[in-house]
Amino acid sequence: MSRPARARHRARSVTGYGSPRSRWVPALAAIAVLVVVAGGFAVASHTPRVTGPPAADKLVTTPDHYLGVAEANEIASYRPVSEFAAAIGRQPNLVLYYSAWEDPFYVQLANAARAHGAAPFVQINPGREPMSAIAAGEEDRYLRWYAGQVRRYGHPVIIGFAPEMNAKWNPWGWHHTKPSVWIAAWRHLVTVFRQAGADNVTWLWTINADVHGVTGPIQDWWPGANYVTWVGIDGYYYYASSTFETVFGATINQVRALTGKPVLISETGIGQVAGQAGKIADLFEGAEAARVVGFVWFDQDQDAGVYHQDWRLEGHRAALQAFRQALGSY
Repeated sequence: MSRPARARHRARSVTGYGSPRSRWVPALAAIAVLVVVAGGFAVASHTPRVTGPPAADKLVTTPDHYLGVAEANEIASYRPVSEFAAAIGRQPNLVLYYSAWEDPFYVQLANAARAHGAAPFVQINPGREPMSAIAAGEEDRYLRWYAGQVRRYGHPVIIGFAPEMNAKWNPWGWHHTKPSVWIAAWRHLVTVFRQAGADNVTWLWTINADVHGVTGPIQDWWPGANYVTWVGIDGYYYYASSTFETVFGATINQVRALTGKPVLISETGIGQVAGQAGKIADLFEGAEAARVVGFVWFDQDQDAGVYHQDWRLEGHRAALQAFRQALGSY
């Protein structure tokens, strides 16, 4: 959820300085992030599988496998995802949406994604729910209910929780919640899901790309290898000077000094201010060189300053052409 994404779900959710997603939208109009694969889940192929992904522990973790995009309102309809897929010439295989606290697991969206060869990817936003309360088990009734829905779905689900905690724009994050409390909440949530038999979950520990003065040390928030499946990094090209290296390079190095877990660029975009069309090749090349498992494109049209630019490819012919061209060799 780096700066662009954060349009939060409920009134009790907050909007911050952070990622564009920092603007989590209301529950039924939630922002979605969709990850497009450079092939199916089992093999690296440009023909997406439509039979659905395998078990969570079988999700491909080879470099450059996933390619992502974010679309609004996909909870209500899968159409925005399909339109993006048609525009870029490739089907997504992983659909991310943002879920407010007390929202259900959106099985209809998960089934629609699976019918198109994709798995659902959920970022659970605790809003102003105290992390201490979650850690203490005070929200277990909701967590068990949600975990039961995920278990009954029975197919791979990627779940992130209270993301970008190393940044200062969320109530659960840096300067607002102690890392030890955040870690206790994360571990408790993972434990509740495991006890409920929701073994189809890939747990994505999601941090914000390092920004001097805005983010804190990522190691302070590390819950331990037993509680993490993949690492997600959110970051955006905001300026003309932005490159993959300046946005993600330092953070990827920090992550790899901390853990050998697979890394997914879990949310990104290139704004018009940054020179979208001219930077797309850099994003693909940077992801390939860094050997991340893939990246998620935030395909939202925003107009509220440098941190909320127009991130969409549709309507920008040169950018769309550059994206399709880069896909040819990704």
